[in-house]
Amino acid sequence: MWTSSQRKSTGAQLQGGADLGVVTAAGNENGVSLGTERRWLRVMTPGGYRWKPKAGEQVLVLKLGQDGESACILACPEQEGDDLLPGEVELYAQGCALKLNNNGTVELRGDVWINGTRLEDMVRAAAAEVLSASGRQEE
Repeated sequence: MWTSSQRKSTGAQLQGGADLGVVTAAGNENGVSLGTERRWLRVMTPGGYRWKPKAGEQVLVLKLGQDGESACILACPEQEGDDLLPGEVELYAQGCALKLNNNGTVELRGDVWINGTRLEDMVRAAAAEVLSASGRQEE
């Protein structure tokens, strides 16, 4: 077409690549300000991982397509903090975290729930059962 041949002949650069933006609308709309606001951006994450960015959070936006007309939210910059060593992984949200340490340990912060039951309640019930069973054996 004439427009594509014009683009080639004028040496116009194709837009694309990636840019940092700020989330303006969180949830299903996922709006991001990249100088102008773009809405309905999909969030792309590694398999098995789910994440929804918060309003005001800085994110990396990957621009796809010939002119960058399609875009998706890919990631957020590394978070502040100096307690993560190279090779360690931490999943976190407000008030809780799961950290895989280099020394082979796993740290959990926050309440732990297993199939709808708090781990603390499960341990109490198991301890009560052991204590009552040992009391019956003494009789």
